[in-house]
Parts: sequence; C-alpha cells; structure tokens
Amino acid sequence: MHTQLEKRKKLGNLRSLCTVPTMIDFASNDYLGLARSACLHAKVLEKLKHSQLNRPLFGSTGSRLLTGNSSYTEDLEAKIAHFHGFEAGLLFNSGYMANVGLIASCIKSSDTLFFDGHIHASMQAGIRLSKATSFAFRHNDIKHLETRLKKNAGKAPCYVLIESVYATDGSIAPLIEIAALCSRYAARLIVDEAHAVGLFGKEGKGFVAEYNLQKQVFAQVTTFGKALGTLGAIVLTKSWLKEYLVNFASSFIYTTALPLCNQFAISTAYDFLPLLDIERAQLFSHIKSFQNLCSSKTQIQPFYVKGNEAAHSLQRKLAEAGFDVRALVSPTVRRGYEILRISLHAFNTNEEVYTLQEILKSHA
Repeated sequence: MHTQLEKRKKLGNLRSLCTVPTMIDFASNDYLGLARSACLHAKVLEKLKHSQLNRPLFGSTGSRLLTGNSSYTEDLEAKIAHFHGFEAGLLFNSGYMANVGLIASCIKSSDTLFFDGHIHASMQAGIRLSKATSFAFRHNDIKHLETRLKKNAGKAPCYVLIESVYATDGSIAPLIEIAALCSRYAARLIVDEAHAVGLFGKEGKGFVAEYNLQKQVFAQVTTFGKALGTLGAIVLTKSWLKEYLVNFASSFIYTTALPLCNQFAISTAYDFLPLLDIERAQLFSHIKSFQNLCSSKTQIQPFYVKGNEAAHSLQRKLAEAGFDVRALVSPTVRRGYEILRISLHAFNTNEEVYTLQEILKSHA
C-alpha cells in the first residue's frame, strides 16, 4: 500500500482531502443553486417543525425492510415516479448505491452487457459485481454499438448502459438513436440521468421524459445530489422491477434508510423544479457564452490541459484569482486527456463567467 501511494505521488495524481476557502463556485454540482437556497431551507424547516408523522426525523432507525420504511417514503417514491412518467421508483441513499444495486442484482453472469466507454465509476462497479460478459463501445458511437449488438443477436440476454449527460466532459448521449437500437436488438436500456434531471426537458424532467422514452427504458437512475441540491437517488422503472430490487438489490436491503428530514428536502426540491425556468434560462445563457471556448452544450464544460501537473497548475492559478475550478487528472481520466471540469450554475453572474473565460483564453 505504501508503494502504491508513493507511485501516485510521483505521477502527480495522489488524491487528498482538503477544506477550500470561499471562492466563486465553478466546481460543484449545485447547478440550480438549490443546495444553497434559503427558500428551500425555510420550506424544509417548516415541514420539520409541523411534521405530525410519528417517526424520528433525523434517523430512520433501520433499513427499509426493518424499521426504516414509512407511508411518507412510499408516497415520495410514487410522486417522483409520476413526475418522470414511470410506474414506480425505489429510493437509494446515493447514485452510486443505486447504480451498483440495480446493475449487480438485475444483470446475471450469463448475460451480456454493452456500456459506453465514459460511464460513471458506479456503473462500472455494478458491472464488475454482476460478473456478466461486458464490452465497451466507443463514446457516443452509434455504429460501434450496433456492431456489438449485431454480434450478440439471438444469443444471451443483453443490456446497454449509458448516461444521458456525461459527468466528465458534459457530452450528451444520442438517446433516441440508442433507444431505437435497443428496441431493434431486444436489449434492455439503463440510463443514468444524474446530470440531466433538473436542467433538461420540460420542468427539468430529463431527456428520457423529454423524448417520451419511458416505455423503452428498462430503468432510469436519477440522483438528488446534483441539480436537486439534496442527497440520495431513485431507480425509476416498472412496478415488478421495483419489487425485484427490494428483494435482491444488496445496496438497498442492507443499508439504513434515508431519514425523513432528507426526504422532506427531496420532496420540496421536486416541488421547486417546475418553477425554476428563470434559473434554467440563466444557466443556458452561460452555457451558450462558453461555446467559443469549450465544446459542451451542457453545464459541464471541459477545458483540456495535457498532463497532471499542468492541470493542477492551472487550477492553482484560477484559485489565486478567486475561482474554484477542479482538475480531473489520470487515472480518473485517461492519461493525456486531463481537463479542468468547469461547472456552470444559475447563480454565477455574467461578470464571473466572462472573467473566468478571459483567464482560460490567456492560458490557451
């Protein structure tokens, strides 16, 4: 273990925890500002103050299958499922646990799965636990995916795993085309909408709902720690699959349930989503202004800086100017494709966005 740590230090990719002084936020996932919203805070406190539920508010006391379930939790799952246009939903404590639980329990060692080469580490962890035969396809490459699916036609049951908006570079999946391929080749499609929900589609419902693909999607994972500004996740799917996950998803069965105070925050954030058109418009104005500098059409803007040390150096330069922007270096990203991952927010001012761009232009 000491040898591995020393190797990381020499490569310039040793991870460490730190506390960050107050800077202008271009790093967090709080895209709409709900995590810092005084209005959301006040509404949740009001719910806590006037709650008549005869249950603990800050500790759920056990897993959902023991003492951690409540009618409020089940109603919240139904509310979120209805908002996104699905039959049912099952809450998990994080997006990581949702992806691991869903993939590891549903996909068998005898199945075959195909995954975009840029999927999140949580989906990759689920793949490893499933022990299924798995093949990557080139990022957002429809032809390569179809080649993979053709080779599997008529063989083992198969799955396709993608994100609708990719966390590293903000690229958008060709979701309609991928869904059509899955229908053609009888593949089950799993979509992680972590970075899309709240921002894209009518009322921030995400791309699956925007394209009316709920019936073509085997399961959608939606997390609450990004645009919704809270904590947790939900797997949206058919009612029978929810029942299956309750029985076989280890990351659901063997973990303490989310406390009611957290569920109040999730429910309130969902109440706010349809009302945030002004915030979404402001955010997309920032995205448009970045088009001449970065290629992304989403709130995640990748600024490529080759080499770990060069990426860290630019991160320090921006910090000195008061901007919180984080470098993604290898092994998190492929060596030679290191980036500064710029997260745009509705609360960033036009002046802040302009100044950041000017600093980046001077480096380029």
